[in-house]
Amino acid sequence: MTHPSQRKVTVIYYTEGSLELKHDVKTFEENMNGRVVIPNDFKEDKSIIAVCDGEIEILNKVGERILSVKYTA
Repeated sequence: MTHPSQRKVTVIYYTEGSLELKHDVKTFEENMNGRVVIPNDFKEDKSIIAVCDGEIEILNKVGERILSVKYTA
């Protein structure tokens, strides 16, 4: 009997009710076609934007560099 393969991935997502972009590095099983199977309990209350192979370093995300703008006359 063969054991399912596993792959380390970085999942980029939004949580329900928030526009903050988040990410998690997880190890999930792969199906016979090599696709990562993300469990339903992980997907709950999330909108997944991307699944990247391996652990990636995100240098900045949408919204992290919002600066207050001062208007001068």
